[in-house]
Amino acid sequence: MPCLRQLRVIAATAVLLMSFGGARANDVTDISDLFHSGKQAEALAKIDALLGEKSDRPDLRFLKGVLLVESRSVDEAVLVFQQLTEEFPELPEPYNNLAALYAARGDFEKARTALDGALRANPGFAIAHENLGDVYAQLARMSYQRALKIDPSNTAIPPRLALLRELTAPLARKSSR
Repeated sequence: MPCLRQLRVIAATAVLLMSFGGARANDVTDISDLFHSGKQAEALAKIDALLGEKSDRPDLRFLKGVLLVESRSVDEAVLVFQQLTEEFPELPEPYNNLAALYAARGDFEKARTALDGALRANPGFAIAHENLGDVYAQLARMSYQRALKIDPSNTAIPPRLALLRELTAPLARKSSR
């Protein structure tokens, strides 16, 4: 079952981080370099140390969430992004990442709610609009499948399901790359 591409989770990192400058960007670069050179534990420890000094840095907390996703600690990443949405509701990126994680779990209602938050924070956030379209397509598919199960004789539903499969097929190909 296709879900939101993981690349959309990570691509949003650059948008958020660009709003921070100077030494903050250097911290993020250093931590990213450590993580991607195979020193994941060291990178996460450095984030935690910096956050211990100043926990109001959404850039580091966001990066921590992204790195947790990359290291397959998804439950921890969900908590990081949930906290960011509560403490920094003006930032759309944490909502978007949270939505991608919910969608990957098949929880499209929670994904829709998170994307609504992203779009309240920034109505012009194109990635969130695209992801919301993908979530609505999955919700529609699930609803049509329930309707067909209730009324197998309904001939209007199979063509709609076929159209949704066709629409979401490119997502499956892109996310498997």
